[in-house]
Amino acid sequence: MLDGSVQPNETTVPLLPCVAPEETLAFWRALGFAVTYEQTKPYLYLAFQWSGFALHYGPASSGVDPSQENTGGCLVLVDVVAPYHAAFTEAMRRTYGKVLAKGLPRITRYRPGASRFTVMDPSGNSIIFIQRDEPAELEYGGSKQLQGLARVLDNARILREFKQDDLAAFRALNSGLRRHGDSASAVEQAVALAMLLDLSTTLEEPERAPGWGARLSQLVLTTEERRQVESAVADPTLLERWMPPTA
Repeated sequence: MLDGSVQPNETTVPLLPCVAPEETLAFWRALGFAVTYEQTKPYLYLAFQWSGFALHYGPASSGVDPSQENTGGCLVLVDVVAPYHAAFTEAMRRTYGKVLAKGLPRITRYRPGASRFTVMDPSGNSIIFIQRDEPAELEYGGSKQLQGLARVLDNARILREFKQDDLAAFRALNSGLRRHGDSASAVEQAVALAMLLDLSTTLEEPERAPGWGARLSQLVLTTEERRQVESAVADPTLLERWMPPTA
């Protein structure tokens, strides 16, 4: 129990391992972060500030492989998560001409109504932005109230947004579309195809895209359904060549 001399007004600043200092500086600057400290010798230390939070970086242990994407990470709790994703994706478009949706660094997609997204930095750290009112208990593995392709889509959402397992989501969607595609609604098929197109880019398997894109272009969607499909991917411009006209 606190005796009154300790006040509950602490600030925690994550110290993340950095294996790519120049890339890290360039990336966070591109997203609009201010560099508040920059040192590479005699030891590495970088500090960034954006809005009301800070990210600090120090040396990484020898042998760290950023491509494994398990270097480190932190949580950033916010009141409303959507504006953060919008700010970062807009900054990416201004600097890089596109949303970085594959490789390192990148940002995961944001589905309207979702409670979190992740920014992967050049060193393989996960910076996860989470809405404070996110449910304490999240259902993993698909809602029991859903059936067919709708349940597959829900399961893939969990795999991507909460388990950060793009490969498992890819396999679930690919298999689910084969099993349930013929009986699913046009918008369910379109969302599945859009997610597969997005994942084929993330997982660097572009040879699969034309077949899925051709199927997507044959579907008939309303304006609202098109918005739903576009919200299923990190960068809707990836779908432009495949999206069918509105009904």
